[in-house]
Amino acid sequence: MTQYLADSTRHPHTSDRPVATTDWWRDAVIYQVYPRSFADGNGDGMGDIPGIRERLPYLRDLGVDAVWLSPFYASPQADAGYDVADYRAIDPMFGTLHDADGLIRDAHRLGLRIIVDLVPNHSSDQHEWFKQALREGPGSPLRARYHFRPGKGEDGELPPNDWESVFGGPAWTRATGRDGKGEEWYLHLFAPEQPDFNWEHPAVQDEFRSILRFWLDMGVDGFRIDVAHGLVKADGLPDIGAHEQLKLLGNDVLPFFDQDGVHEIYRSWRRILDEYDGERIAVAEAWTPTVERTANYVRPDELHQAFNFQYLGTKWDAAELREVIDRSLDAMRPVAAPTTWVLSNHDVVRHATRLSSDGKSHDLRRARAASLLMLALPGSAYVYQGEELGLPEVTDLPDEARQDPAFFRAAGQDGFRDGCRVPIPWTAEGASYGFGSGGSWLPQPEGWARLSVAAQTGDPASTLELYRSALRLRRERDGLGAGESVRWQDAPRGVLSFRRPGFACTVNTTAAPVTLPVPGELLLASSPVEVTADGVVVPADTTVWWAV
Repeated sequence: MTQYLADSTRHPHTSDRPVATTDWWRDAVIYQVYPRSFADGNGDGMGDIPGIRERLPYLRDLGVDAVWLSPFYASPQADAGYDVADYRAIDPMFGTLHDADGLIRDAHRLGLRIIVDLVPNHSSDQHEWFKQALREGPGSPLRARYHFRPGKGEDGELPPNDWESVFGGPAWTRATGRDGKGEEWYLHLFAPEQPDFNWEHPAVQDEFRSILRFWLDMGVDGFRIDVAHGLVKADGLPDIGAHEQLKLLGNDVLPFFDQDGVHEIYRSWRRILDEYDGERIAVAEAWTPTVERTANYVRPDELHQAFNFQYLGTKWDAAELREVIDRSLDAMRPVAAPTTWVLSNHDVVRHATRLSSDGKSHDLRRARAASLLMLALPGSAYVYQGEELGLPEVTDLPDEARQDPAFFRAAGQDGFRDGCRVPIPWTAEGASYGFGSGGSWLPQPEGWARLSVAAQTGDPASTLELYRSALRLRRERDGLGAGESVRWQDAPRGVLSFRRPGFACTVNTTAAPVTLPVPGELLLASSPVEVTADGVVVPADTTVWWAV
């Protein structure tokens, strides 16, 4: 059920909000917290809001500007909270609405902003709207808030069209009537427990405008919009005419993704965000065929940022990296939006593993170099919890421990997202390395003691201290952070070299050291470098920052 704070229904938090800075989000470093796996405050083996509150000083000291929280709403957890039963309530596994209120207040007192996940493409099948729609049967007005359709075939036994779920199998499930017989089908682009909303319906639009205001009144600083590209479906829900549709995602405009109608929705949301003080923002998770189409989501009257998945998917190759950097900056410039950069999140293999030569090994050296490159680029950067520790993907989880719904469905995603969701280590001792007193919901590797926060703190060679130094320099130097371009310098094959005001960056993506002219004063390097009379020797897979 929807929860309410006892003292008030409006919490603007104007007194403890971080001091507003114009367009703070243009150069922000935003840290993603996956609540299940960050910190466990009550010892039940599952991360929660009290655990996050306790660790907020760590995030302040790390040097990030904002914290993005993956879903904590009331949910049956069929898809780790991305199946929401009540958008105004906290799931008991994470805490209460009062805990969330305290988290927002604590973050603001520490100078951190809070961004919450919003899931508007679909609800849980346990949402009251959907449960009532099923109970009332065909003809129920509530069914118009979702996509219910009669099936094809002699007895309606076939799905209404050929759309496939991102998690595998048909994107349709047939409802069962009170008589036990099959009746209409409903659309779910993800799991059957996640029915898609019909965004043509005014009640759906009104409800989400109300949800936005609920959390803005609570004091949140913005929203990360899940499946932002999926809300509007093509008229008539036409067949695609192809199987293995997952392979088309990000390559073609499909009738259920990246439809032009989504943009009017976001224009209405932007008007709401602009009503509130403190520069509240919205960030699109939009999988589109090109960065140019991604730019449509961040036009001046729409959203503020969009994830740059083209950059995330780029190999550790100088030529490919330069091309995607240029294309990304060029695409955002006409709409005056900041480019975003991201290497890891809760849905992809951690970049300490993904960027290795075989895509399976733990390549900490390459991961550190990639992180320094990302943080040197103009715009806003996203850091996924644990990447500042150099955590690798956990590739050997036993099948019985897995919880990714795609793992249990055929022909969809690889189903191995649990590997990046393993709870992070805080200490070198204990059953869960300081995650909590009651173990962890996914098993942690034995070797994680040396990667823990405690083990790395104070060690100048550690990845954690590298991130802390990089984020401090990013704050201190005017030439880092916001911007819309880089000035490329001549460099040998496999090497990237660019300048920004008062700053230079050198990246060796090759497997051998290279000797280059010294461009300025050494600020930071992902691996030790040697400066000689002939120049600087940049080792393999190394990024170097310079003051010029």
